[in-house]
Amino acid sequence: MKKWIKAKGRNSHYNKKYHSKKYISIILIAALLVSFLTTISFADNEESEEEENTLYQNILQELQNEKNVISASNKLDKPTINSRRYVVYDRSSKTVIYGKDENKQTAMASTTKIMTSLVILDKCSNLNEVVTISEKAANTGGSTLGINTGDKITVMDLLYGLMLRSGNDTAVALAEYVGGSIEEFAKMMNEKAEKLGLKNTNFVTPHGLDNTNHYTTAYELAYLTDFALKNETFSKIVKTQYATISINGNPREIKNTNELLLANTEGVYGVKTGFTNNAGRCLVTAVKRNDMDLIVVVLGADTKKDRAKDSLKLIEYAYNRFKMQDIESFAQKEFEMWKNINQNRIYINKARVNLELALQESEIKSIATDQELTAEINCLNYLEAPVEKGTKVGSMIIKNGDNIIEELDIVLAKTVERRNILDYFYIFAKITIL
Repeated sequence: MKKWIKAKGRNSHYNKKYHSKKYISIILIAALLVSFLTTISFADNEESEEEENTLYQNILQELQNEKNVISASNKLDKPTINSRRYVVYDRSSKTVIYGKDENKQTAMASTTKIMTSLVILDKCSNLNEVVTISEKAANTGGSTLGINTGDKITVMDLLYGLMLRSGNDTAVALAEYVGGSIEEFAKMMNEKAEKLGLKNTNFVTPHGLDNTNHYTTAYELAYLTDFALKNETFSKIVKTQYATISINGNPREIKNTNELLLANTEGVYGVKTGFTNNAGRCLVTAVKRNDMDLIVVVLGADTKKDRAKDSLKLIEYAYNRFKMQDIESFAQKEFEMWKNINQNRIYINKARVNLELALQESEIKSIATDQELTAEINCLNYLEAPVEKGTKVGSMIIKNGDNIIEELDIVLAKTVERRNILDYFYIFAKITIL
């Protein structure tokens, strides 16, 4: 009996230990599940409408406070930025004027949808075509427009849902409609990236859920955005604050997730927000004041407020520090000064007439810079006639500080013909008479 009691007691101890381990296992599994769900969360508008409006008002106040801080400070001081990677990109010269880790590969979250939109606009000639929403699209998680299986909506309205509300469901619907599947659409996205020369960018999805093979850089994202903004439809969509779309014939008003756009920040005309746990808070902003047109990209901010404040700091810093310089007039002025001194020093053997030089037209009209432009000119000093019009005889290298902006050809403005026997007779006669 005692043995039995002891055994029973021992088993009770084991049972308690067993249940304890079981509870711990359940807790660990639950924690892992929460962690997993948190990891795959993906939303730019994950708050309720009331929470989103409250957050928006808070951000507006933060932005106003930041403007006051900037106004009271030395505007030329480099700003303190929370975001891990960022870039300020000059659209005129296609150059980076300020940045940090702008060439480092990184997750891009919903800024992916810039390329998604671009591919759709390339491939779909009729934006009024009606798309029937698949079950897969309707069940896509994270940030959504809230469309259901079987819903009917036009390509154009899906694009508004994609770029204003950052709908993952609309991204899948568009990808399936144009590419047939997410995988095939991703191939289209990567083909477009290759054509644009994006060497550090790769797409796996049309929405930007975290994936180790889905990445870009701040610089290449700015370059992509610059190209996309040349499309009038894209430009019109991304600068829209509010839009009314139609789902199954029923109107619905949607609001953009872009804080700087909604705050009517001076000069801002788009472009796209983004968020995943891996990417952090992201924001691509297009802004133009007077003749300076910039794209500001911040990636890896901690909060919505941080990405908005970082973007505003970079915008204000850029417009206070950098000025636009006319490259075309600078190059022509430098060339004329050089030509007046050096053109007659170039000898063309057996030429009938003196040579005339011209400078190739600059493709870059102007540049935002805080440095003086410089020019280096190199040219041949001996040629043999005949020489055709347009023949390159030299070059001008234009630099912004230590960075080469452009290299322009120096060419013959007209053909230089070779002397013939009559020319020599004329020269001989002229010398004899004299």
